[in-house]
Amino acid sequence: MATRLLYPRSLRWKVAALVALACCAVAAVIGVLVHRATAQSGERAGHELVAAQVAAAEKEFSLTGTRPAFADLRTVADLPAPLAKSVAELRTPGSYALWYDVKAPNWYWLWAAAPVGEDQVIVVRTDMSGQVRSLQLLDRSMVKAALAALLVVVPAAALVAEGVNRRLRRGSRTARRIADGDLDARIGRRGRARDEITEMSAAVDAMAAALQARLAAEKRFTADVAHELRTPLMGLVTAAGLLPEDDEAAGLVRTQVLALRVLVEDLLEVSRLDAGAERARVDEVPLGELVAHAAGQAGGDTRLRLEAPAVVPTDPRRVERIVTNLVVNAHRHGAPPVEVTVAGARITVRDHGPGFPDDLLADGPQRFRTGAAERGRGHGLGLTIAAGHAAVLGAALTFTNAPDGGALATLDLPRPPAPPHPQDA
Repeated sequence: MATRLLYPRSLRWKVAALVALACCAVAAVIGVLVHRATAQSGERAGHELVAAQVAAAEKEFSLTGTRPAFADLRTVADLPAPLAKSVAELRTPGSYALWYDVKAPNWYWLWAAAPVGEDQVIVVRTDMSGQVRSLQLLDRSMVKAALAALLVVVPAAALVAEGVNRRLRRGSRTARRIADGDLDARIGRRGRARDEITEMSAAVDAMAAALQARLAAEKRFTADVAHELRTPLMGLVTAAGLLPEDDEAAGLVRTQVLALRVLVEDLLEVSRLDAGAERARVDEVPLGELVAHAAGQAGGDTRLRLEAPAVVPTDPRRVERIVTNLVVNAHRHGAPPVEVTVAGARITVRDHGPGFPDDLLADGPQRFRTGAAERGRGHGLGLTIAAGHAAVLGAALTFTNAPDGGALATLDLPRPPAPPHPQDA
């Protein structure tokens, strides 16, 4: 949970980052506007102040011939070069020149000068440092306010986004359950929200319901067909048994009828497994003896290796069916030698052929699919039945390819819990 909370690519943090970016953009725009408005207001106030001072100094000089205390009387040559240049460019009587003298970080003066004679100039200046510091303080205050807002807004955005995250995670978990075979799983609708996630949830639920209905119809059809074929098939088996033993055509008919009978029985077994009606009848079974008998029943030259086989509580009929199907599949689609190993509660069946095809390794056994052409022909129900019985037993049946070639099927049977130690009792 903590890892998911801190995952940087989570939708929660993407939403929070987007909100933070929007807040920063708004704060930057407002800050620039406020900064410019405040700076212009301060400059305007400074201009008005020095303009009033210059006008007052000019008036007093014209009346008394002396300068006021707040003004200076200088020659043009005594003025700073930028201000002297501005004074020289004056053409309108009564006008004045301005110069902003800036020497950061502490020197901010606004100068004003007006000519009062051929070579005399009335000069006034005002200190703008207070206004500049006020502007800098305002900028820092706006930055602090923006950061404080982010400290509140970002967690709030992440918290709001968590509701959306939770709904999406629930939908993804349900979709994975459906993909794993739980067709009863539904996302459902919670709350009154009617948004895109609600529409997606409804669509997924409708898809799961339609898929469940279609699969149920297919299972019923398979079971019905198998049951309907069983009765006439028994008649065919009986009739084939009455044919002459030494007739080649009769032998071919008996072979095909036997293959058809096996197919129908497999279909009936698949339909029972699909219906979930199968239940394991558990008994204490010596696994070595059971696997040896199943390997012998499968036929073919099979090498059996026992490595401390366990006695496990399981359904012997189902284990025997699984092992028989795996061995038959190895002989039919693989290459010799076929090896069966029992180690503890694990059973492995391996051949030395081309191995399992990629689609079987990725998706598991599929009915009526035998995989690659080089693995031979068949109706493709043996591994499906084996997987179904393993599910009934609560065992794990996995299909892999050996590193040095060949298909490898592994059946791990559940073992009983170890008895408590006498000291723990």
